[in-house]
Amino acid sequence: MTERRGRRRLRGLALALVALLLPACAGLPTSGDVAVGLKLGESPQDIDILPVASGPITGAGPEEIVDGFLEAGITTTDNWDTARDFLAPSLQRSWSPSAGVSIDIGPDTRTVTSSVPDDEVEDADTAEVQVTLDLVASVDDSGGYSEAVGSSAVAFTVQRMENGEWRITQAPDGVVIDETRFSKVFEGYPLQYFDLGWSRLVPDMRWFPRRQSPATTVTRALIGGAPSEWLDPAVQNAFPADVQLAQDAVPIVGQVADVALTRPAGGLDATTLSRMRTQLQATLRASGVAVTQVRFTVDGRDLDAGQAEVKEPSTEVGTLVLQNGAFGRIVGDEISPLDGISAEITSIPQPILSIDVAGDDSHAATRLADQHVYLVGAGSLDELDSRPGLIDPSLDPYGYTWSVPAGAPAALQASGSDAVPHSIAKAWPSASGISHLRVSGDGARVAAVVTVGKQMWAVVAAVVRDSTGVPIELGEIMQLTQLAEAATGLVWLGPDRVGVLTDPSSPRLITQMVGGPGSAEAAPGNAVSIAGARTASGVRVLGANGELFAHAGSAWREVASGVTVLATRVGE
Repeated sequence: MTERRGRRRLRGLALALVALLLPACAGLPTSGDVAVGLKLGESPQDIDILPVASGPITGAGPEEIVDGFLEAGITTTDNWDTARDFLAPSLQRSWSPSAGVSIDIGPDTRTVTSSVPDDEVEDADTAEVQVTLDLVASVDDSGGYSEAVGSSAVAFTVQRMENGEWRITQAPDGVVIDETRFSKVFEGYPLQYFDLGWSRLVPDMRWFPRRQSPATTVTRALIGGAPSEWLDPAVQNAFPADVQLAQDAVPIVGQVADVALTRPAGGLDATTLSRMRTQLQATLRASGVAVTQVRFTVDGRDLDAGQAEVKEPSTEVGTLVLQNGAFGRIVGDEISPLDGISAEITSIPQPILSIDVAGDDSHAATRLADQHVYLVGAGSLDELDSRPGLIDPSLDPYGYTWSVPAGAPAALQASGSDAVPHSIAKAWPSASGISHLRVSGDGARVAAVVTVGKQMWAVVAAVVRDSTGVPIELGEIMQLTQLAEAATGLVWLGPDRVGVLTDPSSPRLITQMVGGPGSAEAAPGNAVSIAGARTASGVRVLGANGELFAHAGSAWREVASGVTVLATRVGE
């Protein structure tokens, strides 16, 4: 038995970078492959440079064949045709690369073990090869991404063919790609689903191989698929289960997506059709597809589909601070007060620990020095929660203030403007502690930093509401990323990312995609709190001495001083 760790690709398996110049609809999968396209803001001319692997070389042994097969996972052209060249003819037909992706640290960390020593390869006909991977994440067959740290063993059977060359006869479905090149081969696309009230759209990130045009791929995923399991309790799909794509492609002509549907769509009512169009149109736009409208047809006949009314997130911008006895939006060296709440906030006699402002600036949730949670607005200060050990509260777009004690995550409650608390069931049942929570701008998800066992995690869960919008329970936890140090802040950075500020002794800002990979950067020294924004570039950080920092490219610059409280806004 031979073992090898970290041997780089065999000499004939050279990597090249080439532009994948595919026609708009050519080479698109016809049955649910994990597939992807252009980034937000890219034009059809912005062709990505994709890594390409070589096929097997003559005389390669069992380990080299398996090695090359794994490397070929980076080349998705023609449904992974290069990878299939490493397989025996019988396996070429049955192997399913779209079953998922195992994302590991990299080729240098893979351990390859063969049952046939190198000096016996010439006389052998069959070899069992095992590869141990250091995994960091995985993508399932629907394109759902999840963190999956740990070691995994993958087994292969390799046999000598009649022509004397070794080929793989048994291999698991799916592909292996290292974390460095994953984002060069796959891309995230935010499918859009309606919330339970049909009033807001909620993103559900999926990862598919890059394409020049992802229109067909994301349309098929939306119409023929389902929301991610963790998000499913909080969302719904406007497309009925018996309505499917009637053709294998979604052509776009003059920025109009022509979507041919199966015959059951012809009997749908106007409300359902308008929701279908709105949902698909939003999905295509969020996926970087330049469309002005979606046109549905059945047997060549146009369907009259209008557009459903959707509530958009707050458009209010600007940084909100409490500074030198004044509260409002900071503009240069001036504070612009918010009508209705600035005066109430500055008149509070107690020191203020946190402020979370509603989207229309009409009210704010606060935590004061007595550790209680209050609602400020309409000329009043109402106590909502007086339980000991409360963390900073979070408003949601329905007007509810969420609060929870740090040592009792399951005791989560939400209070309306009437100050009546509503217990929220199934709140982080496996957690023993919670330090931060933030409800998303759509109100269908809540992010939190919780302690599970002895580990700290940034997590997200679906929010289930009743017919009046009252939050009644949470769905299962979706783990986003494990934290090596305590968090000092948690925010939303747009609809599909959260930001986590960590330990002030060596502060970092972790930007974590919900359903995707994350990144980390150094935060300003002595950073103690953070405010989110509609984009990651709009994040603000407060230092321990009252300095307010903003991004300046890849660095941070101080934009104000003397800030007592850096406020947040609902959904950020």
